[in-house]
Amino acid sequence: MTTLAVKPQSAEKTIRKIILRALMIVFLLLFTVLALLPFLWMLSSSLKLDKDVFRYPIEWIPSVRHWENYVQIWQRVPLLTYFKNTALLSTGVTVMQVITSSFAAYAFAKLNFKGRDLLFLCYIGTIAIPWQMYMLPQFIMMRYIGLYDTLWALFVLQSFSAFGVFLMRQFFLGIPTELCEAARIDGLNEYGIWARIMLPLSKPAIATLLIFTFVSTWNDFMGPLIYLRSDAVKTIQVGLRRFIQEYTSDYHLIMAASLCSLVPVAVVFLFMQRYFIEGIATTGIKG
Repeated sequence: MTTLAVKPQSAEKTIRKIILRALMIVFLLLFTVLALLPFLWMLSSSLKLDKDVFRYPIEWIPSVRHWENYVQIWQRVPLLTYFKNTALLSTGVTVMQVITSSFAAYAFAKLNFKGRDLLFLCYIGTIAIPWQMYMLPQFIMMRYIGLYDTLWALFVLQSFSAFGVFLMRQFFLGIPTELCEAARIDGLNEYGIWARIMLPLSKPAIATLLIFTFVSTWNDFMGPLIYLRSDAVKTIQVGLRRFIQEYTSDYHLIMAASLCSLVPVAVVFLFMQRYFIEGIATTGIKG
């Protein structure tokens, strides 16, 4: 009798789990469709004539696809130059932030020195200071040292990140200190421990920092707008703004140019997503 009473309860629990899982899947599918809808509209509009972009009802799959739109955007403005500048700046800043953030994080996580925690607290506290408060002093400093209207100004200012140090330090704290002590006994110096032990074990954190840094640098608009004046050094976001100003009514070309600017970000995320998801999945694992 006890066995018969338990079985319906367990079957009911199983049915509830299946229903909840199905509802969760449906919710995620709806959320995915809603999130992708603007990008699908952008892709569809980029293959139409300008007069068909806002036609209702929306023709999601154009009957006649105008691939020449993607040719025209490279001819109207020096878009290739903007892409090269942005790729160079984003790659350089990303590499420097990974190096500087991981190096500082190793010192804050695994080295003992006087005032370490206070220094870390003060450094992380800079995250709370709005950029607008020190934007003008930075501009004056860059112009004084002769870096105004060069990519070097943005490279120097964005190569250090308090958020990156915080992210890497939190990950380094989860790596056993005994590994560092054993390496020191074997004669490995601190630079070797950082390069040969800490970095290989921190691929998820590095991938996360790489994605955040590359995307934020690639999409940065205010920084290039302030420091870059010549067309030869402008980035893609400033270039898109110029394109929109000059071709306000050509929405099909604007959509094509905007879609092209998203491709590098999507490629970086697709390559790094495995490590990024791994970092999220292992965040709560202890020991």
